[in-house]
Amino acid sequence: MLNLEPQSFASWEEPIEMLYACHSKVKRFCNQLRILPDYLTQNGINQAVKNDVKQILTYFNLSAPLHHDDEEKNFFPALVKHVPQAQEDIDKLESEHIALHQNWALLSAQLEQLLNGERQNVDRDLISAFIAGYDRHIALEEPLFELGKQHLSETELQTMGKIMSERRKV
Repeated sequence: MLNLEPQSFASWEEPIEMLYACHSKVKRFCNQLRILPDYLTQNGINQAVKNDVKQILTYFNLSAPLHHDDEEKNFFPALVKHVPQAQEDIDKLESEHIALHQNWALLSAQLEQLLNGERQNVDRDLISAFIAGYDRHIALEEPLFELGKQHLSETELQTMGKIMSERRKV
């Protein structure tokens, strides 16, 4: 499950770029999940699978919820002050965060069982639903990132980046 995609690097001084970087990781991990069932069928559970599954679990258990907090607590409120018409999309995105976390809870349970030797496969339909949820979510969310680039001041972005960075130090 080799990853040959170029990695993008961003810093907290550019919080919107960090939000995009998180989406890049989501896409990469979703791609790994997409190929996991066939890989398991052909190769079984080996160390490469265990390593990848651990990374996926870590990302979606820790980083994805922090990313959603960044959006809900910092980015969305700042954006809606400048672009009030974004509120409808923001409301939809925030409700999707709940659904994404619920789908993740189901999928992560299977991934944990896989690591613990309690199962040999992962439900393809569950993986597909999880990936489709993120695909729809990212397609709605990234245009808001672009609006943020257009409307948020450098001061707002710097403050936001510091808060997001601090969130990870706790």
